[in-house]
Amino acid sequence: MLKGMGDFFALDIGTNAIRVVQLRKSGSGWSLDHYGYAPIDSRLTSSDSEESRRKVAEVIMTAVGQSGIRSKNVVIGLPSSKTFTTVVDVPNTNESELKATMKYQIDQYIPMAVDEAKVDWALLGPSLRAQNQQEVLLSSVAREYSEARLELVESLGLNVIAAEPDPIAMVRALTTPGQSGAVVQLDMGEHSTDIAITYGDTPRLVRTIPTGLASFVKATVANLNVQEDQARQFILKFGLAPDRLEGQVLRALEVSLDSFAAEISKSIKFFETRYPSVAIQAVLIAGFASAVPQLDAYLASKTGKPAHVANPWQGIQLSQEDQRQLGPVATEFATAIGLAKRGGTV
Repeated sequence: MLKGMGDFFALDIGTNAIRVVQLRKSGSGWSLDHYGYAPIDSRLTSSDSEESRRKVAEVIMTAVGQSGIRSKNVVIGLPSSKTFTTVVDVPNTNESELKATMKYQIDQYIPMAVDEAKVDWALLGPSLRAQNQQEVLLSSVAREYSEARLELVESLGLNVIAAEPDPIAMVRALTTPGQSGAVVQLDMGEHSTDIAITYGDTPRLVRTIPTGLASFVKATVANLNVQEDQARQFILKFGLAPDRLEGQVLRALEVSLDSFAAEISKSIKFFETRYPSVAIQAVLIAGFASAVPQLDAYLASKTGKPAHVANPWQGIQLSQEDQRQLGPVATEFATAIGLAKRGGTV
């Protein structure tokens, strides 16, 4: 999906916001050139109607316009709900043999007909569990969806030079340089949470669970008998603190939280069963999950792993004014930053 890099920016069409970021290399790190953030009604981003597409396009141009970005080249994210990503073992071979192997075996791995999908893969390196094997990261998206997304973005006069699943971009933003061992990375959105378990700087397990901030809001509305806006405020202000609001938010969320933590524990168990010699060091949380007070401590207690709030802006120089303005939404930018950090290869 790569047409050649150069001057470009990242576009994350999220469920409830459009985010754009343009970075430039600065020494061993990055500098923020431009960013934009425009809220959007989640009913628009989940609709396929022509009217909704037109309104989404308007909000994209609002975000790009406020950012000051001049480049027409753009890298876009593909939502995890529309993509399939897996890691497969293949025999050790040279590059040309691997290409031939993948070409003829892809249909075994993806959940759709090959001629109805766009598929890409990347060699991760030697298998962590089997001798004489190597691991390949494989991603696919329905051709119909991919082409509709490209058409929407290119109708705005932009040139899409790459498209990438959101969880893969997240990994690039949340991985700390020199990170060793395995780490669980979470990015909670409005309706779902992307989970990646990385080893070094590469994902070895990628999945999405259908629990997001909206699930917590729904539970709080039902159990505390409050309006949606107030429920959201309670969650983001008081979080899981037992001494705030008399611990009512924590109790209201108990069932949802247990289900959420169980899915993360299930991912950890799957990884540790697949790679018994690799230890998971920590859980990093971004997106809305990191904005819920004390969710990190809760997940640590449930998973038995240290849990920390991640900083998707790590290693990026930005002004104090940008830091101040980004403050309330900074943790939502993992996908956009990861897309903006793409190098010259897939």
